[in-house]
Amino acid sequence: MQNDVIMAGFGGQGILLIGKMLAYAGMHEGKEVSWLPSYGPEMRGGTCNCTVVISDKPVGSPVIQSPGAILAMNLPSLEKFEADVRPGGFLLINTSLIKQKSERDDITVIDVPANKIAQDLGNPRGANMVALGAYVGATGAVSLEQVEAVVRETFAAKPSVIDVNLEVLHKGYDLGREHAAPTAEEAAS
Repeated sequence: MQNDVIMAGFGGQGILLIGKMLAYAGMHEGKEVSWLPSYGPEMRGGTCNCTVVISDKPVGSPVIQSPGAILAMNLPSLEKFEADVRPGGFLLINTSLIKQKSERDDITVIDVPANKIAQDLGNPRGANMVALGAYVGATGAVSLEQVEAVVRETFAAKPSVIDVNLEVLHKGYDLGREHAAPTAEEAAS
């Protein structure tokens, strides 16, 4: 089973960070992973994206032409990558910053008001964690427990931000689970 996603937004949104966290969670689960960042020369405000592949088999290439999911945190990212999602895939749209709706009817579109959720929970810089949680909840690419462990590792030097990041991660995860494909066990019951 392979899960691949392009996470995209502008510099300063923590896109590369959540991509790396997702890849580390996959590694901790013993899966094969790749993380391929891409960004402009700007420090903040420029575009950036990363491709993450998580698989139970060796990853042939970190470059994915038609990913199973796109996580779009701003309008330019939606416009650039929406058409690339393969049919049956997921498109996560940060509706806090994107007012445009998807025209596609062959994919699952998940509206995630990431900035609003993070702000409402007192963590205005946590929109990226909301989006990561929504992706994990919708796809099951890795377990929530592994992502939690990576959050704890990543922010070990700043213990005061661990709990607030876990809170927004969980909120996003719950939102993503609402759109998840049923597991084999759920479908059988």
